[in-house]
Amino acid sequence: MAKMWAGRTDGLTDSLADDFNSSIGFDSRMYKQDITGSMAHAAMLAACGIISQTEADTLIGGLEEILADIESGKLSIDMSCEDIHMFVEQVLTDRLGDVGKKLHTARSRNDQVALDVRMYLRDEVDTISLQIRDLIGAITEKAEEHKDTILPGYTHLQRAQPIVFGHHLMAYAMMLLRDLDRLSDTRKRMNISPIGCCALAGTTYATDRRFEAAKLGFDGISMNSLDGVSDRDFVAELLSALSILMMHLSRFSEEIILWSSWEFKFIELSNAYTTGSSIMPQKKNSDMAELVRGKTGRVYGDLMALLTTLKGLPLAYNKDMQEDKEGVFDACDTVKMCLPVFTGMISTMAVNKENMKAAAQKGFINATDLADYLVKKGLPFRSAYKISGQIVAKCIAEGKVLETLTLDEYKEFSPLFEVDLYGEIDLLTCVEKRISEGGTSPSSVEAQIRFVKEKLQ
Repeated sequence: MAKMWAGRTDGLTDSLADDFNSSIGFDSRMYKQDITGSMAHAAMLAACGIISQTEADTLIGGLEEILADIESGKLSIDMSCEDIHMFVEQVLTDRLGDVGKKLHTARSRNDQVALDVRMYLRDEVDTISLQIRDLIGAITEKAEEHKDTILPGYTHLQRAQPIVFGHHLMAYAMMLLRDLDRLSDTRKRMNISPIGCCALAGTTYATDRRFEAAKLGFDGISMNSLDGVSDRDFVAELLSALSILMMHLSRFSEEIILWSSWEFKFIELSNAYTTGSSIMPQKKNSDMAELVRGKTGRVYGDLMALLTTLKGLPLAYNKDMQEDKEGVFDACDTVKMCLPVFTGMISTMAVNKENMKAAAQKGFINATDLADYLVKKGLPFRSAYKISGQIVAKCIAEGKVLETLTLDEYKEFSPLFEVDLYGEIDLLTCVEKRISEGGTSPSSVEAQIRFVKEKLQ
């Protein structure tokens, strides 16, 4: 089939070259944005007197019918067309005749595709942001339930100091708030209209680019036509933001996988978010968390692929830039699949408070508080640190924990120990004393939850 760009050549390309060159297999998902953009373009052409109002009304009516027919299933997208833009224009011309041929006045596929991608990804950012908000909501709700549930805090994957589970969960809520901010910033730079830049140099027609941009909900226009058609920073920026988001989900997944193992048994995932083994009947696998962790690499790959594609491109448009879409579409699809599953997994997981507290006690994570107790009694910190370490060594050798040593045993190490030390090293006391803003005390966790809720509002 001859192409709509036939002219200098006959437009008859080899079938393999056609398949290689075609993008409709993946850019057809932008049909709504393409048609909506074309409606605004037709309105602008009429407003500027480039076509008549009657012609614009005819074009807009024809485009509305095409959109309705696609969405109802009456019209199937022809995958033999080169791209979604050519498909829409071809159908419009078939239906309206010569009037349909006027739609492409004062624009190029270069600025048209740049417009469609920005509009499509703008919608994707909005959808993903809502999903992140849902996940933050699930996390804060679970944190509220466990604002005084004792958990060992870790550094180097070694038990370090006592914290509450709600505090640990809120760390991820803070990460996700930053993800929302990054997406919001990305959307601002994305929301600039390239339409009217044409192929690369603008147009000889007296168009009104700002009219068209405003009609499509953009905040402004690209101020350089070369940049307007060749800029894909917004795609790379979105992929970067999504990669960081997936990194956060992957870190959380790693902890969920550890916590739900027999070795930790801190949590149990709902059956709805686990799978079994084909030969080992005792298994309950955290496959959803593992898949999120695995899919993170996929999104990273989409980012690296685009950066590599763009790094050597001269201005302005090059066909290489067709490679921007599959990667970012894949990343958006992946993230949109992961977030709701993750939200459900967090909402339904059961927390084993007893195992968390037992692990905290066996880890001697109140040893710092034991040293602080001696410091408050007047002992230099380094001396207190040494004594506390010796007491921990005794406990390990005798299979005890700090809370079960007798006062006489403590006094073997220092006469400064009194019966009040047991209150000081109680794990709940240890977390309640950490009153610094952002710390692990239940009151601090409550403040963090209020902060997150206010940010979401």
